Amino acid sequence: AGIDLPALSRAGVEIFFTQVFRDGFFHADMHPGNIFIATDPEHHGRYIALDFGIVGTLTDTDKNYLAQNFLAFFQRDYKRVATAHIEAGWAPPDTRADEFEAAVRAVCEPIFDRPLHEISFGRVLLRLFQTSRRFNVEIQPQLVMLQKTLLNIEGLGRQLDPNLDLWKTAKPFLERWMNEQVGRRAFRRGVEQEAPNWARMLPQLPRLVHQALARPVAPEVAPQLAKLVRTQRQQNRLLAIIVVLLTALLLSQYFGPQLG
Repeated sequence: AGIDLPALSRAGVEIFFTQVFRDGFFHADMHPGNIFIATDPEHHGRYIALDFGIVGTLTDTDKNYLAQNFLAFFQRDYKRVATAHIEAGWAPPDTRADEFEAAVRAVCEPIFDRPLHEISFGRVLLRLFQTSRRFNVEIQPQLVMLQKTLLNIEGLGRQLDPNLDLWKTAKPFLERWMNEQVGRRAFRRGVEQEAPNWARMLPQLPRLVHQALARPVAPEVAPQLAKLVRTQRQQNRLLAIIVVLLTALLLSQYFGPQLG
């Protein structure tokens, strides 16, 4: 008694998408028998998941697949769905993007005949999988498991709250994931991760180049070697600039608060 069912419904969906996009590890048997609701005063109304006998794991590639396709689908950008499959290597490189786009549009566009809050993520994913298989896309088992789990989550959520809007609940998770992968924070994180490797490699480059130049060079490869040396020098200058900028950034972050 006194349980806020709409809030409980949203909590279940948010927990699931947190598991998927933050943890890459999700409960894959979310039927009603595995969900309890706390009734004690301190945790009243809290969502409790039981029985983690079946779980799924997702790689960053899997999460990228889900985020890109869900965002493109709800923006009705079927061309992006098709090109994402091809560019990421999910579909064979000789796949015709226009044919893939038309096939996705044919099966997905009718879904938008109903209000957005009534659209099933699980059924969207199922239709996308069915269409993708026609273009020789191999759907990974963990994604199939996730799709089935998503249907359970949706069904239970809408039993608790018939007006549950999964898109509104899921969109922040999808956008946050994409921003972390391709936004400025992703670039900065990548630079910070690679900086130690660049710092270790830079001092060795002159010696390696000198050793390469000291070896006898066949006449037919001399032009290619000269071009390689020029390219390497350009890369060395670029790496040096990046390391200096990164060092300045890290120093400003470390000493800035102390000076302030």
